[in-house]
Amino acid sequence: MKTVGYLLGTDPEFLSRLVCMGYQTLPLGNGIDNHGKYIGFVTIGDHINLIVGYIHKVAPHSSFNLSTRDLLNPGIIHEIPMLLIAPQEKVEEAKKIVSEVTDSDYIKIISPEKLMDETLKRLQ
Repeated sequence: MKTVGYLLGTDPEFLSRLVCMGYQTLPLGNGIDNHGKYIGFVTIGDHINLIVGYIHKVAPHSSFNLSTRDLLNPGIIHEIPMLLIAPQEKVEEAKKIVSEVTDSDYIKIISPEKLMDETLKRLQ
């Protein structure tokens, strides 16, 4: 059974649909929101096949001792694809935020409307 790790704020209807389709979900946190397992501690042993969440969850406030790279590295290191969500009109700006810290092929910025299609594409 494949597992989708998700950051706080991910659409609950989307997550419920995945569960009804036979996938598992695992809550992940950014270390600030106290939601699920800290994404920085994700390992290959968690058997996560995909991580989804909104771009703001991996772009922490500058006053925290945490960087976007800190939050993205576990997915990159363990080759876990990540779908980061941004409003359609802000996708290009979100891509710049991510590209400043990594050029990983494992991270894709998408609009909310594309979340289910892109998720299923990566889980198949």
